[in-house]
Amino acid sequence: MVKRALLSVSDKEGIVEFAHELSKFGVEIISTGGTGRILQENGIEVTDVSEITNFPEMMEGRIKTLHPMIHGGVLCLRENSNHIEEAKMANIKLIDMVVVNLYPFEVTVSKDGVNLDEAIEYIDIGGPTLLRSAAKNYQSVAVISDPNDYGTVLKEMRSSGIVSDKTKKHLAVKAFRHTANYDSAIDTYLSKELLDEEVIRLNFTQGRQLRYGENWHQNATFYKEPDVTGPSLANTKQLHGKALSYNNYVDADNALQTVKQLGNEKPSVAIVKHNNPCGLATGDSLNDALRAAWDGDPISAFGSIICTNTTFDLETAQFLKGKFVELVLAPDYEPEALEFLKNKSDNIRILELPELNDKSNIDYTYKYITGGLLKQSKDVGTHKKWECVTETPFPENKKPLGEFCINACKSTKSNAVTLAYEYKEGCYMMLAMGAGQPNRVDSIRKLAATKARENLQVIYERENPDMDFEKYCEQVMSNCVMASDAFFPFDDSVIHANEYNIKYILSPGGSIRDNEVIDTANRLGISLVFTEMRHFLH
Repeated sequence: MVKRALLSVSDKEGIVEFAHELSKFGVEIISTGGTGRILQENGIEVTDVSEITNFPEMMEGRIKTLHPMIHGGVLCLRENSNHIEEAKMANIKLIDMVVVNLYPFEVTVSKDGVNLDEAIEYIDIGGPTLLRSAAKNYQSVAVISDPNDYGTVLKEMRSSGIVSDKTKKHLAVKAFRHTANYDSAIDTYLSKELLDEEVIRLNFTQGRQLRYGENWHQNATFYKEPDVTGPSLANTKQLHGKALSYNNYVDADNALQTVKQLGNEKPSVAIVKHNNPCGLATGDSLNDALRAAWDGDPISAFGSIICTNTTFDLETAQFLKGKFVELVLAPDYEPEALEFLKNKSDNIRILELPELNDKSNIDYTYKYITGGLLKQSKDVGTHKKWECVTETPFPENKKPLGEFCINACKSTKSNAVTLAYEYKEGCYMMLAMGAGQPNRVDSIRKLAATKARENLQVIYERENPDMDFEKYCEQVMSNCVMASDAFFPFDDSVIHANEYNIKYILSPGGSIRDNEVIDTANRLGISLVFTEMRHFLH
């Protein structure tokens, strides 16, 4: 049973109410400084720490709880007769609960104009020591470092009169994590301020064993970033299907980030295979968007991952009848659509992410390489400028299509080119893409342009337009926009694009041969826009 509790908190939220409830259980409350004053002002009887230690607070509160009369009461092993005898001889009374949270160091150093001396004053010493002492002796001492746990502890005390062993274990681990993160923040700050060294300390928890890694013989685990909010796979709820694999996470994240870049003005769908979008489209309805995305590469869509930015409806789900997909990710599902997808296969993974359209975003990305870690700011935006550098103008009404095309290119592995088409007014699809090639020319002539013709063949046969196939291809391709993730080192990319009747091209520019590329585009009647923003994705 909790007979004595030490309360000393920086975050005062809920502490008065918690102390009131402890008092009802007859718990003697020990406190310090500001916490003690607030409790006394609210009519709670408090024993000051200095009465226990027979030593006054010193040095502006730096010295108050660092004393054997306090730590002996916390660290004493109740089942150890020697400890108990020594405590009695020293007149040390046991402390059964420690409630401590720490000076807000991270908040302090994040403020503008904070100097080193001010930051150091917010390095808590006694608090972490108390938390670690109590957490070390978790079998006997309940340690609370988070105000959110007050309710849980009180509920157990009301029902059984004690704090359960299970809860004490949870609270102890939480306390050690709290102090570890706290020390990590101090290390990061002081390493920069005192040594001019950049330090990154990453913190991930709740490791979840995956079915396998990139290949069947590799083991893999997914770890969650603590307190992550917003559109993250860590926040998804799996509604159906077998456990996710390593590749499922990688591909689903690509699909999620790709869809998010398009915003939520229209229903959007990304279809991802091997960490590249093989289909991407917007539509007046979700069904339209999925059909157009599927047309972007029906072959690669087999065994793919699908992500959409809007509720998955029955009509859209029925489009997938007879089509094998690994995973579907959406912010919500109509009950009938969910039932249809579940009945489609026992294996299909169905993930729900209500926060999918939240505006919050992650500022940095990390990539582990052998023996090191790479950190970079997230690739945000599509273009720094929009400058048509050729005699043939780029129509203003094609700019939204161009921005869609760049977003598709951003999610495609370098060297990347994408072809985008307005398949009906205000609705866009990625007609084809070329990804992961050592040279950009192959991405155009061997992949994107060739694949576009293959995809158009399927659409042509289905829709039976009133013209021959070559004329149909020429008409569609002449209205497409092609985006390149980097500049053209030579004019050969423009020449090959023209061979397929591509007349609108987007590129960052910046090559020493830009003038040569522009001259060739002018000679061929192509409209070329420089954006000054490269989008390599490795």
